[in-house]
Formats: sequence, C-alpha cells, structure tokens
Amino acid sequence: MKILFSLLITFILSFASDATIDVIKKVDSLPSLALEDASISYDDTFKLQVFKSLVADLNVISIFNVDRHHRIANYNDTNVLVENKDQNYVLRYMMREDDKGALNISIKLLNKNEEVFSKSYKVSKQKLYVFISHAIAYDINEFMGEPSVEWMKRKVIFSRIVGPKQSEIVISDYTLRYQHVIIKGGFNVFPKWADKRQKGFYYTSLDAKPTLKYVDITTAKIDSLISSDGMLVCSDVSTDGKTLLLTMAPKGQPDIYTYNVDSKKYKRVTKYRGIDVNAQFMSRDKIVFISSRLGYPNVFSKKLGTNEVEQLVYYGKNNSACSAHGEYVVYKARESSNSFSENTFNLHLISTKSDFIRRLTATGINEFPRFSKDGDAIIFIKNYKNQSSIGIIRLKYNKNYLFPLRYGRVQSMDW
Repeated sequence: MKILFSLLITFILSFASDATIDVIKKVDSLPSLALEDASISYDDTFKLQVFKSLVADLNVISIFNVDRHHRIANYNDTNVLVENKDQNYVLRYMMREDDKGALNISIKLLNKNEEVFSKSYKVSKQKLYVFISHAIAYDINEFMGEPSVEWMKRKVIFSRIVGPKQSEIVISDYTLRYQHVIIKGGFNVFPKWADKRQKGFYYTSLDAKPTLKYVDITTAKIDSLISSDGMLVCSDVSTDGKTLLLTMAPKGQPDIYTYNVDSKKYKRVTKYRGIDVNAQFMSRDKIVFISSRLGYPNVFSKKLGTNEVEQLVYYGKNNSACSAHGEYVVYKARESSNSFSENTFNLHLISTKSDFIRRLTATGINEFPRFSKDGDAIIFIKNYKNQSSIGIIRLKYNKNYLFPLRYGRVQSMDW
C-alpha cells in the first residue's frame, strides 16, 4: 500500500471578460513610484530588508513602475528628494521601535509634493514586518481604485521535504520572507486550509497508515479524522468549510470522496477502475478532477449527485494538478518527453465557455496551481535548476513573480 501511495503522489505531482484572452499590456504607461526611507530606528540591514519587501509588494500589485533605489529622507520634509522630483508618486515611510519593542511604520503617499494618502501600522514583533509591507501595498492599491488584492494578506501553508520521509509544514506569507514551522517530525504532506479564516488546516500523516488530521491553530490541538489504506489526501474544502473533497484508495483504487465535517461521514463520488484524484470545487455542486480514463491523466468535470463526466481539456497528453475558480480552470501540462533530462511542465488556463488556451509559464517544472479566493491571481510551485520557489501569476497583467525557498523542496501548498 505504501508503494501505491508513493506512485499516486508521483502521479498527482507530475501531472466580465475572458481571463484566458484579456491581458492588459501597459507597462510603459504605468505611473512611476519611488520610495524614501525616513526611519529613525533599526540598523541598515533591517532597513534594507523592509525596503526590498515594499518594492516587491508594490511591483506585485502591478500598477506602478517602481524605482529600486534606496534613498534616505526626512519624514517631515516638504518636498521629495531631488532624485525623485520627476516621479509621479513617492512613498515616504518612517520606521520606529516603541518602548515595548513593537515595530511602528508611518507612511505618506506624495503626488507632486502633495500628501494624498497616509496611514500608520504596528506589529508586536520586528520579524512580522512583511505583513505591514503587504498591508501598505494593499492599502495603496485600494486608494488608487484598483481591484482588490486581498490575497496579499492571506497566509500560505506548505509542506517542505527536508529529508528521506521527513517533512515540515510551514505557515508563511506569499513571499516566503516570514516562515513559521508548525508541524515537524515525521512525514506530513498535503496541507489544506480548513476555511477562509485560516484558523485551522488539514494534512495527511504518512508515519503509519495514511491519516487525515486537523490542526486548530489557536489551540494547537490535533485531531485524527479518518484513515485509509493506499492513499488519503484532502484536495479541497467547500466555501462554507463543511465539505471536504478527498482522494482515497481504501481498496487499492483511488477515487474521489466527499467528507462531511459535521457528520464525519464520507461518500464515494467517482467509481472508475483507473485513477481519479485531485478534485477541486468549481461550484457548490460541481467538481473538476484528474483522471486516467483516457489512458493518460487529463482534466474532467462532474456534477455531484450524477454519473455525468465531461472532458475539459483536449490539448496535451499529460495534464494534471488542476485548480478551479468559477468557469476557469488552471492545470499543469507536460510540454516535453526527455529521457535523459528533466522535462518541462507548464501551467495553462482555460475557460469552460470557450476553446481558447492560455499558457501561463514557460520553463521548469510548474505545479500545484491554486487560484486566489477572488480569482485575481494564481499561486504555484516552480522547480527549476535545483531551486524550489513559490510563484505568483497576476492574470490581468500577464506578470509572474518568483520567491525562492531558502532550503528544502516544496511538496504541496495552499493559499
């Protein structure tokens, strides 16, 4: 059974306007923005860390051409620095440490020397600075009247392989600058947030019989929910947090099941003699999943409570690791078949209402795509040249951003 589970993990991991078509290309016309550091506390190393975090966040919101020069200013100066006089906007910020050791950051957004927006932020610990950085970018994006980037403030949870049958489950921000190991010791994989509040999560323990566990972050309590021979993975959670989509193989054959959180009962959804895995909710009563029913992995949909199954993807012979948001599906497709070197796996976006396919990545192994809750962005894992990174794709702006992992290899994640 352990061999079967290993093979199936390999299977999963190897495989308004129309978002598949509509891409805004206006880099040259974006307003320019520079940063001025007016901090009165902290050393130069930390100041530079915060500056780089702000630059990254302001780049990711994709509404400015951000100047990358770190310049020092006085917070109360009337005019911007001479070097920034031609910039459309200047973000001046001041960091200070209060008597209780908390980090305080005040900002003012200047347009032609006129203050147009200001706000103050505070976190209890210096190491949490990234969350202020994300909040600043979020607030400026809101002030500029752009579509919400609420996803920037959400936490990412991922499993990191650190040795043979050894992993860690880590909670981080989307840039990986902040990381907190919450589960260590043993082989624990496939973490999944339990609800939109991110107060708890599910994961699979492989130390003995595959077991689905739930962790309450506020109390640190861990509950074992269900075990299954072969494999057991929670691939998605319904919007209300009441229904889980599981892949289980209690009799050696992997199929999709639903699991009711309240009743603790499960129900088999697919009954195919091959492999059905990695189900995701498209709506309350419709799922998308990966199946080998064509003789190779491909993307299918199914309405719950019926036997109707529909093929969604007609391009490629190895399509896997999908995620859905409404009518849109992003999936991983193998682009090469090299016998003596690493193959290329790219992400593609389709709409169930058109035949157009949009390729989202170009090189390396790109896998485990996950839509943000609002469908504005996609997070994914990229492995390229022995480096594991988390990537962000801004669909509207056709931009990709990569944030490398310091050590280990990302096995799976959720947003």
